[in-house]
Amino acid sequence: MLRKTRSTPLSLTRFIYLYQQQRAVRQLGTKPSNRCTHKNKDDDKKIHSPIKHQEDYIFFHKSKGQHILTNQRVLDSIVRKSSINPDDTVLEIGPGTGNLTLKLLEVSKKVHAIEIDERMVEILNRRAAERGFHDRLNVISKDALKTEFPQFDLVVANIPYGISSPLVAKLVYGTKSFRSATLLLQKEFARRLLAGPGDSEFNRLAVNVKLVADVEFVMDVSKRDFLPCPKVDSSVVIIRPKAEIPDVNLDEWRTFTRTCFSKKNKTLGATFKQKKKVIELLRLSKQKGLNNENFVNDDGCHSGEDDDDEEASGVDDLCSSSCSEMEMSLFKEKIIQVLKSAAFEDKRPCKLSNEELLHLLSLFNQVGIYFHDKTVPNNADDAAAAAAAAYSS
Repeated sequence: MLRKTRSTPLSLTRFIYLYQQQRAVRQLGTKPSNRCTHKNKDDDKKIHSPIKHQEDYIFFHKSKGQHILTNQRVLDSIVRKSSINPDDTVLEIGPGTGNLTLKLLEVSKKVHAIEIDERMVEILNRRAAERGFHDRLNVISKDALKTEFPQFDLVVANIPYGISSPLVAKLVYGTKSFRSATLLLQKEFARRLLAGPGDSEFNRLAVNVKLVADVEFVMDVSKRDFLPCPKVDSSVVIIRPKAEIPDVNLDEWRTFTRTCFSKKNKTLGATFKQKKKVIELLRLSKQKGLNNENFVNDDGCHSGEDDDDEEASGVDDLCSSSCSEMEMSLFKEKIIQVLKSAAFEDKRPCKLSNEELLHLLSLFNQVGIYFHDKTVPNNADDAAAAAAAAYSS
């Protein structure tokens, strides 16, 4: 740990410089550094850096995803790979103390930085002012998941691990068009985002993101390049929205994939034959006063990818008085016929491409089986918020 001098206060920039120099010297030795050892599960704390005043300290909280990237080479690579033009406006989420922000300000027209921690906001504004960038930096001190994004051309950010899924969903399904998003993410999460059909990491988020965007791997980043050191390595990916996306209702698509991937390794036949699923569809069709030839479902299964059937008994109670066995049997047979018509009954969602999933959804819709209530008015902002909320913990 860096020793604190008694009389000479250090700026944050100077602290980071000295820290990097000390680390470089340590790495010349033959023994690996134990700087990243984790002795305490709640090792949140006591990374502090003196700034301006001797008694003024920054406490980085690991539990809040506060891991500051300090490797200048990696920072430069991220900026270079982002292909920023001089007239671009950049959105940065979770800028922390501003290591990446200052480099973005050097090459762009303006930076919107969303930072919820007021301590970081103060440091960020101070460092930008010291470099003469204050008039080109707009700091938004709000929760990135709850605030509306300003207009921007591209995103460059070291994303807090805890909000990666909902934030990516909000970006790709939001109303703000953008050229690309260069994101530093937890390595495991990046692998899931890059996964394809048949990969063990393939999941609903990857399916939904790749419907509307392309994802490119850029590079891995060691955990030793962060302060404080996280437990895992990171990766940089670039997300580029597609110029054209399939002609499908996005609410319908997201709810359909949530149903399919609730148990991604189960066959589609096993998933759609569940009594819970049949009852949910039939209940909604009765609520809307539709006949048995025009079934509509609300948002499908209200569960995430790991939900069990614990709510089935409650659904049974609600529907037992109004859904006859005959009605349920007819509806179940209708589902089976759709699955068998294109040989989907024995297939598993984790091995299906987006094209195959789109085809199956189209077959369901053609016979009047839907997964989202189209009678409920919705706008693009609501859709983006719903997409983000679906992936929030």
